Amino acid sequence: MAAPPRHIRRQTDCRQANGRQAIRRKAIRRKTVGLVSGFALLPVLTGCGGLSVTGGDPDSFTTMGYGMGDALATDRIDTARAALPGLHIKVNEGAFDQQQFLSAVAAGDPPDVVHMDRALIGGYAARGALMPLTDCISRKHIDTGDYYRTAIDEGSLDGVVYALPDSYDSRILLMNDKVLKENGTDPADVTTSDWSALKKLTQKLQRHHGDKLTRIGFDPKIPEFFPLWAKANGADLISADGRTAQLNGPRVVEALRYAVGLIDAQGGWGRFKALRDSFDQFGAKNEFVRGQIGAFPMEDWYVNVLAGTSPHIDLGTDTFKDRKGNMLNWTSGYGWAIPKGSPHAAEACTFVKTMTATDTWVHAAKAKAKQVRKTGSPYTGDVTGNAVADRIIEKDVWKPTGNAAFDKATRTLYTISGKGFTVPSNAAGSEFKDAWQNAVNRVLSGEQSPQQALDQGQREAQSALDLAHEGER
Repeated sequence: MAAPPRHIRRQTDCRQANGRQAIRRKAIRRKTVGLVSGFALLPVLTGCGGLSVTGGDPDSFTTMGYGMGDALATDRIDTARAALPGLHIKVNEGAFDQQQFLSAVAAGDPPDVVHMDRALIGGYAARGALMPLTDCISRKHIDTGDYYRTAIDEGSLDGVVYALPDSYDSRILLMNDKVLKENGTDPADVTTSDWSALKKLTQKLQRHHGDKLTRIGFDPKIPEFFPLWAKANGADLISADGRTAQLNGPRVVEALRYAVGLIDAQGGWGRFKALRDSFDQFGAKNEFVRGQIGAFPMEDWYVNVLAGTSPHIDLGTDTFKDRKGNMLNWTSGYGWAIPKGSPHAAEACTFVKTMTATDTWVHAAKAKAKQVRKTGSPYTGDVTGNAVADRIIEKDVWKPTGNAAFDKATRTLYTISGKGFTVPSNAAGSEFKDAWQNAVNRVLSGEQSPQQALDQGQREAQSALDLAHEGER
């Protein structure tokens, strides 16, 4: 798990200013249905010194939102350090923190580069918190064609690139073949295209002990994966140009009703979430080992986790399919962006190019493969955001391990990586994402029907989009 963000001490007068700012925020939220631009408000705090990220050292190059979890991460940082020999690269590990970031930008003390979810890029770009990479790409001769097109699009706004892809998450269908076989189901027959059959399978595989759910038959992975279910039903949550919310269309409502119905068929959200939250997801006693799951869609990185913790499980993999039987892959990931006012903007350009370059990724993948193989675990390959690098990694770094289950998973991931869709980038960023996630959560908790929740989500999402584009009119 990511470390919590560092908290900066405030003087008494600064705390008072924060209190006044909180009152102002509440008043404005009431007027704008909670969809206020935080960046527009944050300069009020600048007189208090803001949140210092750089520490004031002119020779220190600071990152934000990046973790050093394995050789793939550390080896690339070493390559970036070699590319910027005159600077001390300081990696502020931990999850990206919106308040800290916007406060630092408003105070004129931003990090040199920031690592964030690409779904948020459009919102920060619209607020003016990020620098366009147009000049950087031109000056450093960066070929954006080397990256997955969906990853570039997700890190852009209105055709302008603001972030280079640093990761690439595909969604894959994972199955506990042992559970399926023990219950008379051939894993090859499991499909997400037949919603009626999938619900029957869910009911067949679930297990209860009294009032307690002890096995999830099928987990639709909502609210997080709701865009996948909407797309499977032929709908998008937002228009292709990122300006019109489409949350309450009939196909979106139908998709939400179905996905929530899978959970209701297993005893409801309370029991379902209690079991899901108890999973030892990253440990040796995970939900596969303990027989607590039948099947579910998941990001591709979890295959890597399972290979390290439980390489002998009977893992089944397949692609997620839409209702017409076509393969469907929702892609997402992180990107490197340069904040407005970056103390070392030119060097930041070199950094983001180096961290995402083909040679850097391949070198890091070799280091990670060596590290993983030393432990005796199967190296399941890496999908990076750089399509050219991935082809080299698949061909020259990854090798069949003899573990049929994990080798199939790797082959599946490389097959689907270039065939994904993404939620179109938009200027509302986090507010748009919050609108649909909150809508799903209201249905799960029983507060609203799918139609009511998505009607409210539509109003909130469109208000956020309109507010973000207000200055254009």
